[in-house]
Amino acid sequence: MSQTTHPDTRIGHVHLRVADLDRSIAFYRDVMGFELQQTFGDQAAFLGAGGYHHHIGLNTWESRGGRPPAPGSTGLYHAAFLYPDRAALGAALKRVLDAGVRITGAADHGVSEAVYFDDPDGNGIEIYRDRPPEDWPRGADGTLQMTNARLDLAALLADAA
Repeated sequence: MSQTTHPDTRIGHVHLRVADLDRSIAFYRDVMGFELQQTFGDQAAFLGAGGYHHHIGLNTWESRGGRPPAPGSTGLYHAAFLYPDRAALGAALKRVLDAGVRITGAADHGVSEAVYFDDPDGNGIEIYRDRPPEDWPRGADGTLQMTNARLDLAALLADAA
């Protein structure tokens, strides 16, 4: 018999190895909109939203001056940042585009709307918003029927707060 995780369990934060701490702080603060909460000398930084101690940890302990993993390597595919609604997601997308970040993908998954790009170290980033569970597409047997449809970025930007 398998054990199940408590339904209120959430991923609390992501901690990333980066090559250049100042560059990464600038990206997550100025582009992503997180607030710098604390630095640990010139080796680590912690950023959060809404005064939270940190959603993102950045460090150069084993990676200062390093290169992103080669394509085809194992590791983090992407870190996903959940926004509370479509307007907040649109505003986040606008900041990303205004900073000149290249979008690598966007999709309407039926249960969520998501936009994908990379941080300066090549770490994959997803920004998304969930639809209410009662609006999730389901089959006749009740199973989720997620999709990978085109997301209209212009409409998302128009809905920005």
